[in-house]
Amino acid sequence: MKNTALLLVDYQNDYFPEGKWELEGIDLAAANGAMLLERFRHKNLPVVHIRHEFESHDAPFFVAGSDGAKIHTSVAAQEGEPVILKHSANSFKGTDLKSLLDELEIQRVIMIGAMSHMCIDAATRAAADYGYEVIVAQDACATVEQTFNGVTVPAKQVHASFMSALGFAYAEVLDTATLLERL
Repeated sequence: MKNTALLLVDYQNDYFPEGKWELEGIDLAAANGAMLLERFRHKNLPVVHIRHEFESHDAPFFVAGSDGAKIHTSVAAQEGEPVILKHSANSFKGTDLKSLLDELEIQRVIMIGAMSHMCIDAATRAAADYGYEVIVAQDACATVEQTFNGVTVPAKQVHASFMSALGFAYAEVLDTATLLERL
């Protein structure tokens, strides 16, 4: 998987137990993400950590400078690994992510992180639109239930819906075990 980078999106403390916006299945998603991260590090393949901070201090989570906005220790960046700070769902918008990937001559990205229905979706679509081959490790992603028009959709169905949509036109959607076999 030469010319492939692992993008770790928003594995931040506020999404974990005791955080302000706990996601369903975040511990398992992070454990799978940590396995991929370990493999990338072992093979000296590029990894990029991405974290979100809201620009308003009235934000429901990821308040700038807070412990909740820090990357979780299970997948924390090591010295020399880039960390991209973003302020919107799309990891490319207003950041130097694309220029970093281009500088590294990346052709394929593997997306992992949170939330499946928001930042993973936005970053995956943007990466595909920029011409990168995209793989989403679906079991290294997590989300929460959503409510629309009086209907509450369980997190597992939200996740499945977004993974099926991304798999239809934007990415290859695989599980961690399959990706580890390929690496």
